[in-house]
Amino acid sequence: MGISRPSRPLLLATAAATGALVLTTLVPGSATAGPTPRPVTREGPRDDAGPAARAPEGAAERALGASGAAESVESVESVESVDGAGRGYPRERRLTAPPVNPADKSLKLGLVPYHGIAPELNALQRIGDRVSVELNGRSAGGHQLYLVTVTAPESAREAARQERMRERIENEPSAAAADKAIKSSYKTPVFVNNNIHGNEWEGTDAALKLIRELAGAKDARTGKLLARNRLYFNVTTNPDGRIAGTRANAGGFDLNRDFITASQPEARAVRRIAITKQPAVMIDLHGYVNGTLIEPTTPPHGENYEYDLFLKHSYANALGMEAAIKGLGHTEEKDGVKPPVIPFRDQEEGWDDWPPIFTPQYMPFHGAVAAHTIEFPMQVNNAAYDTLPVAELRRRAAVNVDIAGAAMRATLDYTDRHRGSVIADQIEVFRRGATGAAQVPVSEETVPGVPGIGPEDVYTTDFPRAYVIPADGRGRGSATAAARLVDHLLANDVRVTRAGMSFRLGGRTYPKGAYVVDMHQPKRGLANVMLADGRDISGKVATMYDISGWSLGRLWGARVDAVERGDLDRVRTRAVHAASRVGYVAPRGDLRLRLDDPREIAALNSLLAQGVPARSDRDGSAVLPSSARRAATAAARTYDVAFDATRATGGAPLHRTRVAAAVTPGELFALREMNFDVVPVSTAVLDAGFDWRRTDALFVSAGLDRARLSPAARAGLDRFLARGGGLVGRGAAGAALNADAKLLTARAVEGNGDANGVVRVVNTGGALTAGAPDHSFVYAPTWFTGLGRGVRVEQRYGSGNPLLSGHWRALPDGGGGPAAAAGRASVISGTAGRTGVVLFGTEPLFRAHPKGVFPQVGRALLRVGR
Repeated sequence: MGISRPSRPLLLATAAATGALVLTTLVPGSATAGPTPRPVTREGPRDDAGPAARAPEGAAERALGASGAAESVESVESVESVDGAGRGYPRERRLTAPPVNPADKSLKLGLVPYHGIAPELNALQRIGDRVSVELNGRSAGGHQLYLVTVTAPESAREAARQERMRERIENEPSAAAADKAIKSSYKTPVFVNNNIHGNEWEGTDAALKLIRELAGAKDARTGKLLARNRLYFNVTTNPDGRIAGTRANAGGFDLNRDFITASQPEARAVRRIAITKQPAVMIDLHGYVNGTLIEPTTPPHGENYEYDLFLKHSYANALGMEAAIKGLGHTEEKDGVKPPVIPFRDQEEGWDDWPPIFTPQYMPFHGAVAAHTIEFPMQVNNAAYDTLPVAELRRRAAVNVDIAGAAMRATLDYTDRHRGSVIADQIEVFRRGATGAAQVPVSEETVPGVPGIGPEDVYTTDFPRAYVIPADGRGRGSATAAARLVDHLLANDVRVTRAGMSFRLGGRTYPKGAYVVDMHQPKRGLANVMLADGRDISGKVATMYDISGWSLGRLWGARVDAVERGDLDRVRTRAVHAASRVGYVAPRGDLRLRLDDPREIAALNSLLAQGVPARSDRDGSAVLPSSARRAATAAARTYDVAFDATRATGGAPLHRTRVAAAVTPGELFALREMNFDVVPVSTAVLDAGFDWRRTDALFVSAGLDRARLSPAARAGLDRFLARGGGLVGRGAAGAALNADAKLLTARAVEGNGDANGVVRVVNTGGALTAGAPDHSFVYAPTWFTGLGRGVRVEQRYGSGNPLLSGHWRALPDGGGGPAAAAGRASVISGTAGRTGVVLFGTEPLFRAHPKGVFPQVGRALLRVGR
């Protein structure tokens, strides 16, 4: 039922219903070099024989999940449950190879093409009884994702016992710490992630080589290794990029930036592994930094980790990997290979582990006490791929495969030799979270054996007692956004409860139905890293590797209150496994749809595409006539949005805006998520000839420069604007087009291009930003001065220091910093002739981070596209 309207008769019925390790090398092609093969019951169907048995458990995303688009778990045709309930090991599966693709970029390097991986995995499963292959979803481009498990055989009963121990480690950590069975017989989970950047290939080939060695090795040491550990290999995380030779997947996303929002299926596949396998140790194989880069990192260190436990194992494992790589004998003189680099030890700053968007920075929140990015030394991508001789590329790739293999073997050796300590410290991570224990600051006393620890390495936080997410959508925050945020937390294995009656906590009164995130839980670090404001670290370091602020609590459009202290025992709650649906249609009268959430924009665009009439209200919402009730009911069910009754009159008609978009891949993804009819354009596309007749608005943030257009293309663009085509611009590129086309009178001031984070903003109450969050996101922030007549300020940066969390320093000349932006216009609008224009100095569609800010762009496009 709807969250806040239990008495209304037309709540949607469907809502309620719903040293280094020594390994025996197997001679290539010898399928019988290892243990004698035995018949194995093939418990999984062929991958082309129909749906898998069931979807993964534990992920609570609904049909409209974290991204707002249909993303539940991956489709039943492509996902085999990776938790394996009721099944032992091996779990063999005969894979159907995709068609041979002679254009696969791996071939030039002498590496395994994507179409060669399935046949290789089929062959590996026939070697003895140690190798299992499962499907873990599909990539954005539709390619299967393979998860390989290597371990000693387990009966279904033993696998169930291992699962009970895994669950006890997370759910009953204090008891698990004293559990003799866990100490003696729990198999340590080790995870190797490969090829997340598609044109950093070699981890895949090293993994296949190592799996073959482990499958066939007869020595006692390997037998003991596999009896005491489970090894998980994500063979290629990014098959789209592997084939195409691109860093990004088919959607244009850098997957190693997606682990806080999980907008892409490949990131969600890794998330499933994190939750269901609970790796204690993991490595992520990349390229290319010479010498080989091995994390742990420079400061700043993520403040939500139990960093003392993490550094203890990550540094020791890094030393082992360094020794193993040096042991290969590659030198700068002979091979061009420089000695390995451990940033924590060898660098001052610039390679940090602050944001949780990278795989090794996300995995510790699920219990990994050692997690590393490994960067191979010999570049074979980008310009090198196109210019170097094939023989040299293959030599370099072979060196990288050797180094990747050495890093893997050293990690397995470290984990096996320190198994007791690794598991005990994973348990301790969860115990601290469950009991609300204080973090332990790193020092040479608390992390013995790690030299060079100083005050610059100490990052801790004070966890609140709880977070409360009101669900009714009244006042600040959207009910739809609250439901989406709760589902996202649950999908990340964060525990959420819901109040059965109104309650008072932290000096505030909350209504029945509010969601409560008790921060005494095993994965408190993950809950906090998502919901907390974060920190302004501008004064801590001079440079950052990537983003420095990201708060979903501030940017996803829901109201999220941090409660520093309070007695939660007095709050009556129950655990939830999915947020309650909020879809609702008023039984009588005209209908009002708030446009405060991407799903609401998507619902409106869907209705407009069907020809349903709608008009804009002064507060930025959409008004539908009562005759649209049936269509609204279907939209409420599909998008989980609410249509309230309204008596509003007047307002301009709304039409589905057809958008030509010169934007980043993330912005294109967001526009399509909001159901805009989008055609990507660029300077080259316009120069080639573009028909503007099917376009209502142009959105420009990247890749389009009017001054560089051919005369014919420039004339076509100018005609489009002159006849009333709208312009929405973001950042320097959007402002430059506005200036070059002589539209709004405004001077765009570019701040520090390295600045990014969550900023305080003041919305001025117009239809564009009415009801919008009082925070936004910036990356290379821009603001506007010298505003001409008729230019309206829709939003300003906050006064004082507008940066809430992130990294934003002034430039050497003293300008470009947050003080210079304070109080300045961050979003402006106006009309030039017949052309409606909106310019953003913020970055409202950045990588799915500021979901609650997306609607500002949606409203802008609907407004200028009339």
